[in-house]
This record gives sequence, structure tokens and C-alpha cells, in this order.
Amino acid sequence: MTPLRIGVLGAAAIAPAAVVGPAARVPGVAVAAVAARDPARARAFARRHRVPAVHADYAALLADPGVDAVYIPLPNALHAHWTLRAIAAGKHVLCEKPMTANRAEAAAVAEAADAAPGLVVMEAFHYRYHPLAERLRTVVHGSAPPPGAAPGSGGELGRVRRVEVAVCVPLPLPGDIRYRYDLGGGAAMDTGCYAAHLARLLGGEEPEVVGARAAVLRRAPAVDRAVTAELAFPSGATGRLRASLWSTALLRVGARVVGERGELRVANFLMPHLFHRLRVRTPRGTRTETVPGEATYTAQLRAFAAAARGGAPVLTPARDAVATMALLDAVYRAAGLPVRGAAPG
Repeated sequence: MTPLRIGVLGAAAIAPAAVVGPAARVPGVAVAAVAARDPARARAFARRHRVPAVHADYAALLADPGVDAVYIPLPNALHAHWTLRAIAAGKHVLCEKPMTANRAEAAAVAEAADAAPGLVVMEAFHYRYHPLAERLRTVVHGSAPPPGAAPGSGGELGRVRRVEVAVCVPLPLPGDIRYRYDLGGGAAMDTGCYAAHLARLLGGEEPEVVGARAAVLRRAPAVDRAVTAELAFPSGATGRLRASLWSTALLRVGARVVGERGELRVANFLMPHLFHRLRVRTPRGTRTETVPGEATYTAQLRAFAAAARGGAPVLTPARDAVATMALLDAVYRAAGLPVRGAAPG
């Protein structure tokens, strides 16, 4: 079978870890081309990673018949535009999270993906492709809850009462693109999208934001370096999201779910192949688990290739991104900050 030939839009620092390295471990996948705003940077990337083709710009890469799929690690504000261009060019898309800058853009991408049923459009929430993520979902919700069951009632914890997720990492680099509003930056967009996604998965419903507060940069008051949001789920459960790139929390990556019959805690759901701990407490006792699995980026690329070549299911499709971005938009509004992609005022 001809390998799935992937073109990389942008010689981003994440690309080697997310696609180039994993491609060497996933049979039937090859990184075939790269393009960047700076042609010299694209050529250097190609030499370093042995990528055979370098294109003058992104449009030229999309026009290449030798490219079947594209990986998009561009700044957040550019994700929707180039995802739509790639879909129009007939390419499968693996787009870095968050898939777009806001809900309206996500809806446009989802509609385009729905109208191109032969194409795979996947949001790169790599953690979701490690078996740990599915284990968390199963503990909370069970393998197959009966129709009409309350969220979480089919799992070990009973009905979900509280969901808390934190993704706080130390990145005090104010010159970085993560701190630029015009590029879709901010803590909620960068680490908070992971927290929002996992909260939706563990809550089993789409929550509302009932309050939020943010710490911002003095020189860029529309950009959040840290944010906390309080959530309310339709079933009555409550929740909290914490995300930061620069805060006193420093390093905190984990989640907690409280149910009527017990509690789940997980440390490092984001990169579980490096280290993680899952602890479940119920009336039957307390246990600690670890869930084996390959590196998250390798698992994600394997799933992308399986979907593109064999029609395997996609756990993070474009339609799912609409709900995640709606939640992030609501976080920004509740914190008194402009939604990404809108004029900051």
C-alpha cells in the first residue's frame, strides 16, 4: 500500500515530536513535504529531518499531488484558515489543538468536514489516544451506560458530582506566540483547551461557565497568563478548570472526579507514557493503577493513519471541536476578556 504522505505546514518546534518522529514508528506513514513562511527555515527543517520536498509556501504544498494529508502546527489564529484550505484541496487534516480560535470558526470547519465525508479532519488532542484517557472515561461512565442514564451513573463512582481539571505549566516567555492575542494566544487557548476537553469527557455533558477570573499580562491586557473557571453541568454537577502558562501554580497537570460513591484522581493525563498515576476510591477500597501505552503522539498518528486509510473512528473530530471552543469562548467572556479572533477593544 502507498504510504500516507504527510505535508507539514510550518516548520514549528512541535512538528518533530508530533509527526516526524512518530512517522518513523508508524508503518505506512511518511513525512513527504514541508513549507514555511521562511523558505530557508523550511529547507533547514527538511535537511534535519530528511523530508524530501520543500515548497515555497503553504498553498504550493496543498497543491502537491504527492501529499495526501497535512499536519498544521501553525499559530492558533491560522488553524481554521489553513484547515479549510486543506479540506478544499482534498487533503486529510491533523490540526494542532485548539482546532480554531473560537466557536464560529470551529463550526465552519465542522461544516466543511461534514461536506467532505472521504476526508479525515482530526484535532490533535494527543492525550486522548493513549489508553489512559479511555480508562478514565470507563471508570467514570462505564463501558456502555444504558440510554437515558444520568452522566457517570454507569461507572464505579456513581453519579458525577464534581469535575476538576488543571493544566498549569511554567512558560514565562512573554515574547512567545502563546502570549500574542493576534495569533490566538492565552493560557485558556494553550493549556486550557486540554482542561476543557477532559472536563467535557469526564463530565459526560456540555457544561456552562458560571464564573471565571484571569491574570493577564500588563503589556497585553487581552492575553491571559492564567485562568480559573467555575462550571455547571446540566445534571447538577459542578466543575472547575485551571490553566496557566505563568502563575504560582507552576506545574500541575491532573484531574479529580467526585461521584456519589467514590472519587477518581489522576496525575499527568497529558503525557502518561512518561509517568502517570490513577487512583480510585470507592466503598470497596482504594486502588492505584497505571495504564500501559505507547507515546501519545505516536498513538495519535497511528489513529490518524488508520482513519485516513481504513476508515477507523476518530476520537477528536472537527465536530467535537465546536463544543470545546464554545466552552473556551464562554470562559473568556466570563473573565471579561475578548474571545480570540475578535477585536480586543
